[in-house]
Amino acid sequence: MHADFQPCAYIMASARYGTLYTGVTSHLIQRICQHRDGSFDGFTKRYGVKTLVWFELAGTMHAAITREKQFKNWQRQWKIELIEKANPDWRDLAEELGLPPLPSSSANEARDSFALIRDPCGAVGMD
Repeated sequence: MHADFQPCAYIMASARYGTLYTGVTSHLIQRICQHRDGSFDGFTKRYGVKTLVWFELAGTMHAAITREKQFKNWQRQWKIELIEKANPDWRDLAEELGLPPLPSSSANEARDSFALIRDPCGAVGMD
């Protein structure tokens, strides 16, 4: 097995309780950098999803893909509970893997731009 190859499933967020993205990769640090710099157009770039809030290493890509598919079928609240069990402060775990902190303005912009608003009836709208 290649030294940099480490399959894992992961969850990224735009901010605490913000937009969530579940993914799978064989090279987590490289993938985080791609999310952070917007290398790919799409969901994470559009919603400013740049903070690694949870990840789980797997023995094989098949196992990592199976785990990611499981998360894609989970309710949002279950994902939040998983994150908060392992990372109650929603720290950017990428920093613990050796990446530099995100600029604070990037995190604040994502939080301000994509904040969810709930009315008493349970309807959800975008700010």
